[in-house]
Amino acid sequence: MTFPNSSSSTAVPYRSTARITPGGAWLGETPAAWMTPVTSPNAVAVSTSACTDSREDTSTIAVLTSTRPVQLVTVGDVPLDGCKTGGKASERGGAVAVGLTNWSGNLAYRADSLHYPTSVVEVQELVARLPRVKALGTRHSFNTIADSPGGALISLSELAPEVTIDAEAMTVSVTGGTRYGVLAAELQSRGYALHNTGSLPHISVAGATATGTHGSGDRNGILSTAVSAVELVKADGSLVSVDRSNPDLKALAVGLGAFGVITRLVLDIQPTYLVRQDVYRNAPWDTVLEAFDAVMASAYSVSLIGDFGSPEIHELWQKARVESVRDADEQPEPVPESLYGGTWYDDAEAPPDHTLNVRAGIAGPWSERLPHFRLDAPPSAGGDELQTEYFVERRHAVNALGTLRSLGDRISPHLHATEIRTAAADDLWLSPAYERDSLCIGFTWRKHPTEVMALLPDIEAALAAYDPRPHWGKLFTIGDEDLGRRFPRLPEFLELTTTYDPTGKFSKAGDPPTAG
Repeated sequence: MTFPNSSSSTAVPYRSTARITPGGAWLGETPAAWMTPVTSPNAVAVSTSACTDSREDTSTIAVLTSTRPVQLVTVGDVPLDGCKTGGKASERGGAVAVGLTNWSGNLAYRADSLHYPTSVVEVQELVARLPRVKALGTRHSFNTIADSPGGALISLSELAPEVTIDAEAMTVSVTGGTRYGVLAAELQSRGYALHNTGSLPHISVAGATATGTHGSGDRNGILSTAVSAVELVKADGSLVSVDRSNPDLKALAVGLGAFGVITRLVLDIQPTYLVRQDVYRNAPWDTVLEAFDAVMASAYSVSLIGDFGSPEIHELWQKARVESVRDADEQPEPVPESLYGGTWYDDAEAPPDHTLNVRAGIAGPWSERLPHFRLDAPPSAGGDELQTEYFVERRHAVNALGTLRSLGDRISPHLHATEIRTAAADDLWLSPAYERDSLCIGFTWRKHPTEVMALLPDIEAALAAYDPRPHWGKLFTIGDEDLGRRFPRLPEFLELTTTYDPTGKFSKAGDPPTAG
């Protein structure tokens, strides 16, 4: 099994249009025939290239099969070196891939087919039949961890959430393709809560937990620490359940899609609670770093949003649990007007079409406060971005941040913002917080792929003394040797994958995964 890195592929705009039908039929020799939009049930859009230097030869149009109706044409980006390192050469010589990109558009998936089963039985049949397959979540990963070059992708988005609560065990069971925001709203409506969420409620439960996604909070583990059981389809199509009585769960909880297609998860829950968000703007970096432990412990969840090239942190963002309020819309209880040199902000300058959940100290359900963004709006920079994140041991936090500040003049031109969070240590084998309380250093980059990919090795070298571990779904260039050293259970993880997937159906690929 190889692991995603970012070192060998650059995406460039490349457009092609094709009409295709289920079953493998060819409709013509040139793209001229498909330039008129039509509606074709069960059609699938593809991106193609005949591997010419000019990228203008689009005469090789392949036909793929999909189980989901797609109305017509989509277009996507094809990696500059896609004909060498990605895509499956068709019998006519073209590199062919499903015309689908990740949400940012920096990565074109190179699988040959995309399937949307509507039942677990269909998932089992597909997995048993297909020689190479990967589960595809909400496409929020920035590297190829969810791709299956030359193989198939299976999305669980058409499976109903089927949220089932066990009030005695204090767990909830939900299908893997369900978005966290959908699950959170359902739990809240029934008086329950999760311990934490990620910044984005748009991500799927199976995809987020499989890649080590997290929120913030000194005592809060990553989202995967709430996983008490998984149901997955193994390589032979069999359906198995693994719970905490089985030591394998510590590998499967952050499983990178390597063990099978996770169709259902069981998560720990607790009684619902309220959260208020308070924001302090323009606190000096120096002041915050001098009191860093106190700052990050000042609320249930704390994030620092800023720029390493600036003397000030744009926002110190506190999310505090509230025992009770008479009315969630009443005026918030007063808090200090200044904290660590920052000034309390009431969101008065926020544009009317902003996508953030309610802040300004107004308490509300955890489901509408722990995620930064609303489920009904585009998150973050709306996909016009790239992302990187590294976990370092918490005791190195101040030094690691100081190191990055020394690179601020190189980082800032390509950065939307950095987000600094914390996570509690856990015992999940490939968790970036495995056995160490962690500082999580996130970079939301501008979509400058060439510059960002050139900068990452220098950032990783500067942080090397702190053994940074990457977020598995974001951009990084750390090599396999260093990954093996920083994730000490990696050899056992790889050995265990052969038990669930002896032929490498979920991990084998012709080339190492890349981040696009």
